[in-house]
Amino acid sequence: MSEPTRETAKAYNIYLTDKEIETIENCGRGEGLSRKLAYLLSRYRELERERKVFRSIDLFAGIGGIRLGFDRAFGQDIETVYACEWDEYAKKTYRLNFHDSFDIAGDITLEKEENIPHFDICLAGFPCQAFSLAGKRMGFDDDYKGMSRGTLFFDVARICEFHKPKVIFCENVKGLVIHDKGRTFEVIKGTLRQLGYNVYSAVLNSKDFGVPQNRERVYIVAFRKDIDSSDFSFPKGTEKETSIKDIMEKDTVSTKYYLSDVYLETLRRHKERHLKKGNGFGYEIRDIDGIAGALVCGGMGRERNLIRDPRLKDFRPVTHIKGEVNREGVRKLTPREWARLQGFPDSFKLELADTHLYKQLGNSVTVNVIEAIAAEIKRVLSKEA
Repeated sequence: MSEPTRETAKAYNIYLTDKEIETIENCGRGEGLSRKLAYLLSRYRELERERKVFRSIDLFAGIGGIRLGFDRAFGQDIETVYACEWDEYAKKTYRLNFHDSFDIAGDITLEKEENIPHFDICLAGFPCQAFSLAGKRMGFDDDYKGMSRGTLFFDVARICEFHKPKVIFCENVKGLVIHDKGRTFEVIKGTLRQLGYNVYSAVLNSKDFGVPQNRERVYIVAFRKDIDSSDFSFPKGTEKETSIKDIMEKDTVSTKYYLSDVYLETLRRHKERHLKKGNGFGYEIRDIDGIAGALVCGGMGRERNLIRDPRLKDFRPVTHIKGEVNREGVRKLTPREWARLQGFPDSFKLELADTHLYKQLGNSVTVNVIEAIAAEIKRVLSKEA
């Protein structure tokens, strides 16, 4: 490396320890300080090239739950170079928590694969509504607001066919496995194999990974065939058992989370009508020593995970309600408690209105599960020469 000219040279004040001075004095050739520093800089650049930093893209990013799990597992060895999410409110939460130099893209169907930066790992929690057991399960025929959500997987395939990343990671609802008698799932796995990948899949439950939520999801990991992934296996989870009381707010929560007595009675009558018809649908008050049901973003999502919290002493409502605040201590879990059920740290910023946060967290992933799988992926990739 040649010495800088006067036109390109810049002056810096550098304060060095005795050990650092000794290192500089003993390195490189020549006696000039600039030559020695130039040598050290070249070595630093070589080490940076040798260090395995995997570039990832975050498709259907939501609020970044999958990315957060991979960031935890890979540490400084991963860099997100592209993110895509069409929901504007989810983008706001994503930007609050990830400070990237690039803009978040919108409609993936309009993105040309050649315009996406090169990447090593594709993260794709493609929309699950098309395959959910709670939905109509229309699969690849599903259409919503002009976006064929069932076929968005093929945009993942289109992008990965062009870039040929080392790993493709997908997450979806358990219903994907049995949709159309398993044919839909086989189409997805078959597509990845045709692209040149060895495909692994498993259904894992969040409750086995340190969070008190009964949430089963299917996870797909595809390694490019030139990578030896023969010893890859999905994590089994932890032996640590947690309960709802472990994720509850330490202080008394706002009255707005407590149901009115009128609404609580309406829920009870609603459940009784369904029971008489032989249906099990309705609200549910969970035992705080037990675990929560799967968080969902629509319909009775919040009412299916009610708890009794008797700490409230001031029953004056802070929002307009019919009747009075119930005296049984029945309340909804707060967005922060939902975030904890999904494995998000308390440092994760939740600054939007509750309505948006419940939707975003219900649509998100359990970070603990993602982190455990990502650690196994990293182990396989670290074996590469």
